[in-house]
Amino acid sequence: MGSIRVRPETGYLFFEFRCQGKRCREQTRLPDTPQNRRKMEQVLKKIEAEITLGQFDYLAYFPNSKTGLKFASGLGQGAAVQPSVEAAQSQAFDVPIFSDFADQWLTENEVRWRRATLELQQCILNRHLRPVFGQKSVNSITKAEVLSFRSTLAKVPGHHDKPLSAKTINEIVGSLKAILDEAADRYEFTSPTERIKRLKVQKTDIHPFSLEEVRLILEKVRPDYQPYMTVRFFTGMRSGELHGLKWKHVDFERRQILVREAFSKGRTEYTKNDGSQREIRMSEAVYMALKTQEVATGEVSEYVFCNRLGQPLDNKNFTDRVWYPLLRYLDLPKRRPYQTRHSAATLWLAAGESPEWIASQLGHTSTEMLFRVYSRYVPNLTRQDGSAFDRLLEGEKESGV
Repeated sequence: MGSIRVRPETGYLFFEFRCQGKRCREQTRLPDTPQNRRKMEQVLKKIEAEITLGQFDYLAYFPNSKTGLKFASGLGQGAAVQPSVEAAQSQAFDVPIFSDFADQWLTENEVRWRRATLELQQCILNRHLRPVFGQKSVNSITKAEVLSFRSTLAKVPGHHDKPLSAKTINEIVGSLKAILDEAADRYEFTSPTERIKRLKVQKTDIHPFSLEEVRLILEKVRPDYQPYMTVRFFTGMRSGELHGLKWKHVDFERRQILVREAFSKGRTEYTKNDGSQREIRMSEAVYMALKTQEVATGEVSEYVFCNRLGQPLDNKNFTDRVWYPLLRYLDLPKRRPYQTRHSAATLWLAAGESPEWIASQLGHTSTEMLFRVYSRYVPNLTRQDGSAFDRLLEGEKESGV
């Protein structure tokens, strides 16, 4: 009677059975786990049943076996062996190494990813995952190894030599999980990441600008950047969305900005996600700012906000040469340009606009994030069309603020 045994030096399981009076051993790359033993025992039962009935095709189960070739040659079957259902079944024991399967996973998914997402996944693979798991077969990676890897990531220096954040670690382990889960589904083993929970990400406070600070910035910023800052503060557009905005997506007649593209890493591409595709209502301040900008760039570039060469603004150049120097000049706390998006949201909330309307303007598919991020800025919300915000700005103007 055959058995399933384990090689002490590797920890891999192998088959041992007798065929035509000879003892046969066939190795696998399956680690010694209860699930793998059960799977191999089922295959062994079928092998022994076929041996008893005289129907056993050795090379159908083990196509690369030297023992199988000897049996086939001795029986005159070497040229007659054909692929069968059992041959396909045997491939379950010939699983790829992590690096090879990861390449396949990337190729299969790149058609549905934005280029930035593909580059991020390639970076995660090359920098973090391949060095640790690259040469391991996908079904030999254990939960303990994954947890140890995650623990090591917490000690890896990141940007400015600071430890990697919980958010970044979750992204890296998330990519590992996606690859191993797909491999587990295809090669029928239990994914080691199945019950690993994400690290808790500490909630970060937002630091929006008050309306008085916004007005001060708009008053003191360079004149050529005043329309840009007005649109940025009063639409909540992301940097990439604003830098990728083209004149063909500015509808003055309907007073709408059509968010259809984003500019990032030197190229224009699809927005962050489908929910980011939206129509933003122009307040009066935004309408006038875009009319002013049309005079400046409407005839020289397809992009609304561009440099002297007609190309989109570079975010780093804007941040380092315009944004931070302006905040220092005004003696305002240093804040990333992204806070302009938070400022738009909190100003709309202060004006009493509807949460659903605000979420749609920001490109959120629901109000969940709105209340989670801006909960302490939410007053009695009643308006639904953006007009309350216009009245807030007009009221401030009339009062001389």
